[in-house]
Amino acid sequence: MPRVLGYAEPLSVEPGEEIRFMVGTLDGPRRYRAEVVRMICGDTHPGGLRTVRVPTPIDGEHEGTPQAIDAGSYAIVERPEAFAGLVRFTLQAFVQPTRVPVRPAPRRQVVMGTWAADQGDGFALMLDETGALAVLVGTAQVSTGAPLTARRWYHVAAAVDLAAGTVTLRQTPLGDHTPSLEQPVVVTATVRATPAPAADFFLGAARHAIEDGRLRTTWHFNGKIDRPTLARRALAVDDLAAAATARTTSLDAADALGLWDLAADVATDRVSDRSPNHLHGRTVNAPKRAVTGHNWDGTEMDWRRAPHQYGAIHFHDDDLYDAGWRPSLTLTVPADVRSGVYALRLDAAGGPEFWVVFYVRPPRRGPRARVAFLASTATYLAYSNYRARMRPGPAELYIGALPIVDTTDLLLMHHPELGGSTYDTHSDGSGVCHVSRRRPIVNVRPTGRLWNLFLDLCLLNWLEAHDQPYDVVTDDDLHAEGLTLLDGYTVVLTGCHPEYYSREMLDALAAYLGRGGRLMYMGGNGFYWRVSYPSAHPGMIEMRRAEDGTRAWVESVGEYYHSSTGEYGGLWRRQGRAPNALVGVGFVAQGFDRSSYYRRTAASRDPRARFIFEGVAGEILGDFGTAWDGAAGLELDAFNPSLGSPPWALVVASSENHSNAFQLVNEEMNVSFAGADGQFSPAVRADMVFYEHPGGGAVFSTGSIAYVGSLAHADYANDISRLTLNVLRRFLDPAPFTAP
Repeated sequence: MPRVLGYAEPLSVEPGEEIRFMVGTLDGPRRYRAEVVRMICGDTHPGGLRTVRVPTPIDGEHEGTPQAIDAGSYAIVERPEAFAGLVRFTLQAFVQPTRVPVRPAPRRQVVMGTWAADQGDGFALMLDETGALAVLVGTAQVSTGAPLTARRWYHVAAAVDLAAGTVTLRQTPLGDHTPSLEQPVVVTATVRATPAPAADFFLGAARHAIEDGRLRTTWHFNGKIDRPTLARRALAVDDLAAAATARTTSLDAADALGLWDLAADVATDRVSDRSPNHLHGRTVNAPKRAVTGHNWDGTEMDWRRAPHQYGAIHFHDDDLYDAGWRPSLTLTVPADVRSGVYALRLDAAGGPEFWVVFYVRPPRRGPRARVAFLASTATYLAYSNYRARMRPGPAELYIGALPIVDTTDLLLMHHPELGGSTYDTHSDGSGVCHVSRRRPIVNVRPTGRLWNLFLDLCLLNWLEAHDQPYDVVTDDDLHAEGLTLLDGYTVVLTGCHPEYYSREMLDALAAYLGRGGRLMYMGGNGFYWRVSYPSAHPGMIEMRRAEDGTRAWVESVGEYYHSSTGEYGGLWRRQGRAPNALVGVGFVAQGFDRSSYYRRTAASRDPRARFIFEGVAGEILGDFGTAWDGAAGLELDAFNPSLGSPPWALVVASSENHSNAFQLVNEEMNVSFAGADGQFSPAVRADMVFYEHPGGGAVFSTGSIAYVGSLAHADYANDISRLTLNVLRRFLDPAPFTAP
């Protein structure tokens, strides 16, 4: 496994701008080597990995030290004086635990309180090691002894009177539409404890220690917390029962120390206190907001229309937004470097190298190439630290082979604090809907497994081989700047798999085509899932896998709308913007055992397509390639006028002869049926499409993720390379296209 890891901030920089690298070593301090390289090709090319070293002042050996990651989400109110010396108080909330008890090592889960493990003092309302409601005051702990049921709502409360030396606990299951034999549990006990010292107040975790100047937390809660409150007096049992029955934890202003409204400020990291004390807090590690609360009744699915029913936050013990590492190396990007995909290559004895990828974009006010490669950084991020290969499940069935694991898979298993991808689930089984680049990412690199950036480097290698100047811009740039980013480029090429797209990105590409731009969609399964970029969490994307589509997990009912923007999540196809309307094709099938080839169609003889096939003699195209021995494979897109494919578009080639491991995707079938696979169904295919855009530009789409893996075959002397070059040259020709 790698012995040194890192990440960069920012992700995309201009020449002359500063970039910081956060580097940490594993297993103790150790020296490491660093060098900056421009990446040309991954290690799939017959000539192997191709990089160009860029001399910089940060090259050479450095002393490395470990940098810890405090994973797990929570909210914190940093007003310690407000919680000091409480003698009589009551903690209340509605909770829905999602991991009870915690396995394999049972531990406590804090709902709220000031407990500090390093000081051995404070108070906390929590679940004990068995999953039962408990309260901890100083060193005294009282439990109901009745474990809560996972994914069921409860009213929980602890009334503490240190003057009288008593604690009363009450846990009340709330009625829903499922049968239950649970009854309210009330426990009153005597305790001996002194008032807690001044300390920060937490929701969903407890303070572990301050280490290296940073707060470390523990006892993270897995589940939802709704309407937490802190009263200045010990409420009577009847008052607690009334709160559970009325499903409210509201208090009179005179009694309220804290009334935290988790339905407010959903798009931010702010936690608002509605009490007169204004004890506002903030969330850490981006817990999931815009989630259904204890009183959600199903009448509204949009949290903005019924905020009182979305008063919860879903916390996880493995959420991670910002690793918070200190900058180790800082570089001013040399003014003379060209735009491209770069990496800080880190190497420490005893382990393989680690690649910290970043992008050098062209100067905003300077010369540009005529061709732009649009790096699919949103998709790279969605897949970042993908760990499903190491998880039990049906992977062998949909891959059609035994999964291959490598040292990075092992690294993620040994270091779960690095966080997962949007294809993974949290420890409580809920889907990961937030991913951030502010952490080490192990699978965006030029070596290892052929996917995403690794495969996109085959396209850059092809451009280099044909001496075609190009700039590199990113999804992140496109989302932030829109059409302005693309203005001036004659041709924009996507990567092999631009799957995750924001509305701003789609709008920019559509506007670019409307102005006469030329777009080469060089992959498959593009423009598929909607994502948003939360303004309160730079470097993060949010996505919700709502209702339809080929999904690694299914979004919880009622939680389809993004918390960051209020946009409806899920497939763009379900929102009237199927990719067919942009690029002529849309996702129809996937399979991962082997790739196939294209066969030319009659439309390829149309005079409009003559330029594509100049010098191309064969009928069979792409029966070779790095990506599983063919140009048509992995994930496939097809032409469909009913979804917006322009009716005048030409389908110039279609794939055939796929294996039965290729299956139609969910949204292509109203009812599943035998034969909906690549061996029998003609619907399982990749369509190569060309069309002239009414704005004077044009679109060429390959319809296959595997396509770019065939470009370098036979030292670029092949039909796939030839026809792609034909398209690029014609697209660079300023002569306008005219739609028929």
